[in-house]
Amino acid sequence: MDLQQKFQKLKDILKEIGSAAIAYSGGVDSTFLLKVAHDELGEKIVAVTAKSSTYPEREYKEAQKYIAQFGAKHITIVSEELEIEGFAKNPVNRCYFCKTELFGKVRQEADKYGLKHVLDGSNFDDIGDYRPGMKAAKEQGVRSPLKEAELTKNDIRELSKMLNIPTWNKPSFACLSSRFPYGNEITVQKLTMVDKAEQFLMDMGFNQLRVRHHGDIARIEVAPEDRVKFFDVEVMDKVGSEFKKIGFKYVTLDMLGYRTGSMNEVLSEKEKASAK
Repeated sequence: MDLQQKFQKLKDILKEIGSAAIAYSGGVDSTFLLKVAHDELGEKIVAVTAKSSTYPEREYKEAQKYIAQFGAKHITIVSEELEIEGFAKNPVNRCYFCKTELFGKVRQEADKYGLKHVLDGSNFDDIGDYRPGMKAAKEQGVRSPLKEAELTKNDIRELSKMLNIPTWNKPSFACLSSRFPYGNEITVQKLTMVDKAEQFLMDMGFNQLRVRHHGDIARIEVAPEDRVKFFDVEVMDKVGSEFKKIGFKYVTLDMLGYRTGSMNEVLSEKEKASAK
């Protein structure tokens, strides 16, 4: 299918769905889904955003801003992952626990408003990655219209640009829990360190980035084309000094730069298969 055929398929899927609560984060995928769903179904679509210590306040404020532009109904709930048994220990299927609770709470909101379905923003590219949350979505009966329409991340960005959706070029974002190696305990203090470090780099002008928390070590991932910016003594001194104030003892730059799911590179094929 070409892009317009995929887009039409998405609209047909949404019409068939009829009404739904969308698990909405304010990211590229869920914002595109919300915009198109609201255009097609109007008040039969409700956006549900879950606040927690793994979800930066800046992301929540952006989500509110986008929804105000679309005119969709927005509900905010609390879904504190660190209170979920087993989550803080950071097992390889950590996202399964998180998504199971999240989708359960979104389902409650859907039932409250008489909405038939719960939707998420998973896209066609997600099929090839390690995504324990997709198992939770399947168990909870959550539908993923972008994936069903075979829309990739690049497709979504292109269509978002055509529709003047402000997130068309927004950097990809994943919850802050994804910054920790599996098996390393996640705490509010560590999440705060990561959040502050990433905000500092954003304020310096870096766009697509991650700060991975390896105990005393911060491993910085930036877009491959931005790596050269660190070969400046003043930049290195500024980042190193600030990260030490935040609480890291050592500060490193990943030579390969940002890539999706870098923490999954240590997983075996058997561990990845367990999520499906």
